[in-house]
Amino acid sequence: MSKALQFYKYQGTGNDFVIIDNRTNNFKNNTKLVKKLCDPKFGIGADGLICLENSMNHDFKMVYFNADGHESSMCGNGGRCIVAFAKHLGIIEKHCTFEAVDGLHKAQIESNGQVQLKMSDVDEINNYDNNIVLDTGSPHFVSFIENVENIDVHKKGADIRYSDPFTKDGINVNFAHVEKDTLKIRTYERGVEDETLSCGTGVTAVAIAAADQKLISTNLINIKTPGGSLSVKFDKSTSGYENVWLIGPAKMVFKGEILC
Repeated sequence: MSKALQFYKYQGTGNDFVIIDNRTNNFKNNTKLVKKLCDPKFGIGADGLICLENSMNHDFKMVYFNADGHESSMCGNGGRCIVAFAKHLGIIEKHCTFEAVDGLHKAQIESNGQVQLKMSDVDEINNYDNNIVLDTGSPHFVSFIENVENIDVHKKGADIRYSDPFTKDGINVNFAHVEKDTLKIRTYERGVEDETLSCGTGVTAVAIAAADQKLISTNLINIKTPGGSLSVKFDKSTSGYENVWLIGPAKMVFKGEILC
């Protein structure tokens, strides 16, 4: 017998998520169901699904699933959206600390609704065939090019994502263009297996890669994605980059029930 599942739909610069209040643990890890809920034709439609769960020592726990139904690595825009959702539920007010797959994250909500999310420190940046590979909670490949508007992100991104040495675990692929201290970026996301309108860990990866390559001259960077504008700020440390913050909007689109 089908039962009704209450859900919320959030988006952060066009990166959209089904979010479920799972503090009662009624929603179980079901790959087939998650994939169906994220499907725009047979379900709700989203780039991923997020469960907000109880935490023993912190404000809440974030559990993230890609649109393919599998539990995945950290999602920056999803992290900002779940912070806004926690405020909607009355769990937090302006500040919080929550658990995610890559560790603890601090966040704060500004008076204008912008959500600032503290990301993981980045200690390792690798050059790969004149491109950059790094991990910002999720693994990312960064390629700086001239005409980011004209590239076939789906084809070029998939070619890299499924190439050696990335075939087994996959990698997110970012194409970026630098204009003064502003970055334009387009991203192919593994798990979605297509271009998304925005990727929070991808935006963070591109900002740090641009700083590391000395393509920018500031540690507060504006980034334009197809879904809107984000900012990344950070401090350079002796071992890499720390105090990394992803900043941008997170909005509820609608809420409802679906039979599953």
